[in-house]
Amino acid sequence: MNTKDKLSMQNAKTFTTHNCLPRDAKHATLIGRMWSQQQGGPCVILIQNEQVYDITEHFPTSSALINTENPLRCLQELTLANPLCSIQELLSGTEQQSGNHLLAPCDLQSIKACGVTFIDSLLERVVEEKAMGDRQEAAAIRQSILSSIGADIHNIKPASPEALKLKELLQGKGMWSQYLEVGLGPDAEVFTKSQPMSAIGLGDAIGLHPDSTWNNPEPELVMCVNNRGKIVGASLGNDVNLRDVEGRSALLLGRAKDNNGSCVIGPFIRLFDERFSLDNIRRARVDLRILGQDGYLLQGSSDMSRISRDVEQLVQQVIGENHQYPDGIMLFTGTMYAPVDDRFEDGQGFSHLDGDIVEIYNEQLGLLANVVGKSNQVRPWTFGIGSLIDNLSARGFL
Repeated sequence: MNTKDKLSMQNAKTFTTHNCLPRDAKHATLIGRMWSQQQGGPCVILIQNEQVYDITEHFPTSSALINTENPLRCLQELTLANPLCSIQELLSGTEQQSGNHLLAPCDLQSIKACGVTFIDSLLERVVEEKAMGDRQEAAAIRQSILSSIGADIHNIKPASPEALKLKELLQGKGMWSQYLEVGLGPDAEVFTKSQPMSAIGLGDAIGLHPDSTWNNPEPELVMCVNNRGKIVGASLGNDVNLRDVEGRSALLLGRAKDNNGSCVIGPFIRLFDERFSLDNIRRARVDLRILGQDGYLLQGSSDMSRISRDVEQLVQQVIGENHQYPDGIMLFTGTMYAPVDDRFEDGQGFSHLDGDIVEIYNEQLGLLANVVGKSNQVRPWTFGIGSLIDNLSARGFL
C-alpha cells in the first residue's frame, strides 16, 4: 500500500470483475481514471466489455467529459482503439496498489458534501455536540435526547409545519441544536469535503488524523454534477469522519473532515442512461462492512428512500445562480448509518483501528474497498492540478 506501516488489503474480498463492478456491468457506462506507469500520470478510461479503453486524447480530464452537452452520446460516438488491458488486470494492480491502478474517478471537480440528511445521522451529530467529543458520554446523552424528543421524527420533512413545531418544542426544552437546524430547517448543511484531485479510490489507504480516538466511515452515494447543475451520474463514497473533533466544535469541521486520505470516491462514475437514472438512486441501498484485523465484524446499510431531502434538492442548494462551479462538482449526499455498536468497552460505541477493511457496496455501482491507516502514514498527496497540467502538456493533450 506504500505506507509506513505496511497496510494490507489481505482480509478484503479479492478484487474481481464479479465483486467490484456493478451486477449489470455489461449494460453500464462506466468511466474512471487510472494511474499509468507508462505515462507517469492519470488516464481517463472507459470500461466496455470488461476491457479498459484510454480516452484521454478525447477528454484529458474526467471533468471535461462530464461537462460536455451529452457525455453519454460523446462516448457512443467514439471510435475506440485497442484496449489498454482487461478490467481484471487493472483491478489486480489496484488491489496491490502497484503498476497501473485505479484512481478516484473525478479530477478537477469540486468535492462538496451534505450532512445530516438522514434522521439517524442527525441524532448522532447532536449526540457528538452534547458529548463535546467524549465518546464515553455518548450512550447516556443519546438516551436523554431520545427521551426529550419523544415522538418519531423520521417522517418529518425539513422546513415543514411539523418541523417548525418540533423546533419550538425542543427549544422550549433547551434541546435545540445547530445540527437540528440544518436537519429540519430550510437550509441543508453543505461543506467542502476535500480539494480537487485529493480523493482516493478503490484499494487506496484511508487516512485518519492520529489525534482522533473516536471516528467512523460514512458510506454514501456521490452525485456527479456538471457545471450547469445537472446530475449526470453517480458513484460511491466514504465521507470519513472524526466524531471527537467535530463534537468539540462545529467550527472544527475542516479538521474533522479534510485530512490526507479522508475522502474516498469510486470505483467508477456510472453515467445515467435508459437503464440507470435518478429513480434508481432514490431507491438505492448502500451496504457497509467493516472487518478488523482482530476479527471484529460490523455490517449495516443505508436506504436512500429514507433521505430527508431529495438529491436534486440538495444539488440545487449547492450550485445555481448563487454559486457556480465551472468544473462541476462531486456531491456526497449524506449517510443514515452512524455505527454506535460497542467495539471496546460498554457505552463507548464504535471507532476504527488501523488495518480495518471498509467495504461499501451497491449492486448498480459496485464495490469501494479500502484499508484504514493514519493520515501521516498513508501515501502523501503529491500529484495535484499543477502536476496534472504539466503531465498532460508533456503528453501533448494540452
